[in-house]
Amino acid sequence: MRAQLDAATPAHTSVPPQATVILADTTFWGRGYGVCVFRSASLKRNVCWTEVKDETAAVYAQSLHGLLERGWQVTAAIIDGRRGVARVFEAHGMPVQFCLFHQMKTVTKYLTRKPKTEAAQELRELSLTLHKTKEKDFGTALTSWYARHETFLKERSPAPHTKRGWEYTHRRLKSAYRSLTTNLPYLFTYQKYPALNMPHTTNSLDGSFSQLKKKIGAHGGLRRDRRFKMISALLAAGSKRPTRKRH
Repeated sequence: MRAQLDAATPAHTSVPPQATVILADTTFWGRGYGVCVFRSASLKRNVCWTEVKDETAAVYAQSLHGLLERGWQVTAAIIDGRRGVARVFEAHGMPVQFCLFHQMKTVTKYLTRKPKTEAAQELRELSLTLHKTKEKDFGTALTSWYARHETFLKERSPAPHTKRGWEYTHRRLKSAYRSLTTNLPYLFTYQKYPALNMPHTTNSLDGSFSQLKKKIGAHGGLRRDRRFKMISALLAAGSKRPTRKRH
């Protein structure tokens, strides 16, 4: 197997360039080694992947540039919401949708699944409606939530270890709220462009990552170059499930 891997070259996608909505995300194997993948939402095929050390906007810009040079037309992008990445696609006039699943994960990271305060409980419940509401309704509800809990959010606690001597008591709640308000312009893009058939999550790509890691994990101790050849072969072969014949 090692001899075969050494003799092989990293595989590339065989899908011909065309117009498509792109799902873009990066997955890692430990620290300092990952693969940034672009996947066609409609074709359910991976069309571009690159080895990376860190997940930065520059990585996505490089991948997008390569894809466009090959003749692909990216009509929109679905991303996980990492800072700076949206601007990479917006610079080319492409609509950007933040993954609602990743947004909910961010809220849960700050509030947990079972928040204790009334304000946190309400904000989590509101966040759970992201996938089934409209931007205007969600924005109105978020503004109303803030108006009800503004005083609570501004509560302070002594913090002698800080330069100013105090800190906000409910910092995690404030962070969850700030995440929603900051990302709000990107959470409902899919509703503004119905003709593009944009998904509102990167779940199709995330699911392929799980399968990819499971298969690579069966071959522990792979040298980096050999591992990338295996990753490339699996990503190139990855496609939607074959349609079952009906009898």
